[in-house]
Amino acid sequence: MAVSVSILAIIISLHLIAFVFAIGAEQRRSTAKVVPDEYDERTYCVYDSDASTAYGLTAFGLLLISQTVINGVTKCLCYGRGLVSGSSTTWTVFFFILSWVSFLGAEACLLAGSTRNAYHTKYRGFFGAKDLSCATLRRGVFAAGAALTLMSLVGSVFYYWTHSRADTGGWEKHHSEGLGMTPSDYQHHEQPANNFEKA
Repeated sequence: MAVSVSILAIIISLHLIAFVFAIGAEQRRSTAKVVPDEYDERTYCVYDSDASTAYGLTAFGLLLISQTVINGVTKCLCYGRGLVSGSSTTWTVFFFILSWVSFLGAEACLLAGSTRNAYHTKYRGFFGAKDLSCATLRRGVFAAGAALTLMSLVGSVFYYWTHSRADTGGWEKHHSEGLGMTPSDYQHHEQPANNFEKA
């Protein structure tokens, strides 16, 4: 199987766009402040925009699409044709595992960050009480998702490239072996004719 430039372009584009959205989600995390209720003595939390949740879920979806494309093309390394044994197959398995581990880690960070960022604390307690705070997403969750997205990009690109080399190499080896058997078979079939001429 030859390397397709269009497949590589799709994979790289989806990963990079997902990375940008993950960085945007980290920068736009919800912040909140404790405000006293004007009708009673309780306090409540006022949050700003929930854009971070939308960015995180968008990155989650784009990364999922990219992983679906790469594993659909390569048949997830399990359901396609056999690969030739050698260093190419070893690297293919390595990058296959790397792409999946980094993909699952990135998706977990993006989904957990989006869910936590969407959670809003309502009433916290009575006005004047100490140590009141509003639940917000801690820094670094979406950043970790962005870093794992880049790792997934590297793993996916090299997995596709090594898989294509191993798949093509397997076909060439089989083809060469088939051609190598042809002369011996030809001589085997020519031998009875030579014996008949001598008789």
